[in-house]
Amino acid sequence: MNSLQTLEPALDEACCAPSGQPVLSAEDAQRKALVFKALSDPNRLRLLSIVKGTGDGEACVCDLTEPLDLGQPTVSHHLKILVDAGLLHREKRGTWAYYSLVPGALEQTAGLLASL
Repeated sequence: MNSLQTLEPALDEACCAPSGQPVLSAEDAQRKALVFKALSDPNRLRLLSIVKGTGDGEACVCDLTEPLDLGQPTVSHHLKILVDAGLLHREKRGTWAYYSLVPGALEQTAGLLASL
């Protein structure tokens, strides 16, 4: 007597039917991942917090190194990632760069997961 049984796949077509919901495009997924990657570093979160908390809504890179206890090149690298993600705006004035929040960027970021 053979005790091995052959398992057959379930033929429930409902489990494999397309949902009809729109799928996130590769381009949208890449753009959203860029924002999430930018937010995944504690120093970048702190930078956003510092820039947001300034009285005039902008901060010079020269004012961002001390609170993080990081060198200027490292802070500039983090700021570039935030700019590339569309969270911060960079304005060059003489030898210094000033950073401000992109209007509506934080609100858009808050809605990224909801739009999946």
